[in-house]
Order: sequence, then C-alpha cells, then structure tokens
Amino acid sequence: MTTPPRGLRERKKQATREALREAALRLAVERGPDQVRVEDIAEAAGVSPRTYNNYFVSREQAIVSAVTTDREARIAAAVAARPGGVRLADAVTEAVVEQYTDTGEREQKALLLITTQTALRDAFLGTTAGIEPPLTAVIAERLGNAEAHTARVLAASVAAAVRIALEGWLRPAGDAEAVEGFAAGGLVVPSGSLPDQLRMALAPLAPAFDAAEQHTQP
Repeated sequence: MTTPPRGLRERKKQATREALREAALRLAVERGPDQVRVEDIAEAAGVSPRTYNNYFVSREQAIVSAVTTDREARIAAAVAARPGGVRLADAVTEAVVEQYTDTGEREQKALLLITTQTALRDAFLGTTAGIEPPLTAVIAERLGNAEAHTARVLAASVAAAVRIALEGWLRPAGDAEAVEGFAAGGLVVPSGSLPDQLRMALAPLAPAFDAAEQHTQP
C-alpha cells in the first residue's frame, strides 16, 4: 500500500481532530456533557472509538479543545507581532487577555459548558501548561538566545498566573447567577471579569520581565 505524502497525512489528521472537536461540542450542547459518550462522539465524527483515543483521552478534553485549540500558538504569535518598542510585560499581558477573551459563538458555547461542569473546568485548567513552550521561544527571541533559561522561567510563570486567574474566575461556576450572567453575553461571573482576573494575576510578573529586558540592553 502506498503511504500518503506527509502533508496529506497531516491534513487528514487535522481534519479528523476538527471533526471530533466539533462533534463533541455539538453533542454536549444538545444533550449535556454527562449524556455524551466517547463512542457517540466517534460515531458522529465518522471514526472508530480507537481512532478517537489517538486524539483525545476523554470527552472533556475534546469539548474543551473547541475553545482552546491553537490558543498557545496564537498567544506566542501575538507577542511576536508586537513592535519591538512595546514593553515585553505589556506585550505578553495583552496577548494573553486577547486570546482568552476574543471568542466566537462556538467558543462561547464551550465556555458556558465549562463554567457549569467540574470535569470540564479541570480539563480547561489543565490546558494552561501548553502556554510555556511556544511562549518560551518568543520571549527568548526578544531577550536574545543567551537568555533562554530566563525565557523559560518567565513563560512558566505566565502559564501559572493564567491558571490562577482561571481558577479564580471559575470558582463560583455552577451557581445559577454565574450561568445567567455568562449566558447574557459576557465573560463575567460573580468573581469578576476574565480580563480583569488575567491582568491582576499577570501584574506581579511585570518587574521580572522589566529586569530581563534591562539585562539585555547594551
């Protein structure tokens, strides 16, 4: 049997992942997350449960993927796109806030589910670690390759700060007031707005970013 070219294989994998992600979210919205099985998602996407397991380890991961897919890469790209004269701390903060709050209809549906389901919240929080690798590369480029260790520490700190912000934001989830407020059209729950939570969590890192930038100046 002839092996498909690498580019074609990668496109097929991406298409399968997208189909699973969309099926998981659609079924979760229609039935409720607790009423959706991995087998249901696989069938809706036209693949076997075994194929499903090659892409996601749980239904929660597939549902959460509808809102988190490629976010880590987009954060890094947004930082890289900021002009060199922009303070690095500001570039990182704005990139994080932008990518976590600029959501479309699909993402809003997923986030509404996430705010009301413990298992989905846990899966959502678990995705923050993915911020570190791509952000490390971008920060290292801004600081110079000699500062690679510093870049990794800063990126890991950003990932931790984002997780803390999300934990604070999601804490009252499940409360009727939280669901009603979120569904009304904003990323706001009784604990406050998500942008505010993110900015507050990232603010203590600004001096470290500033010190790293000053260290690289001639």
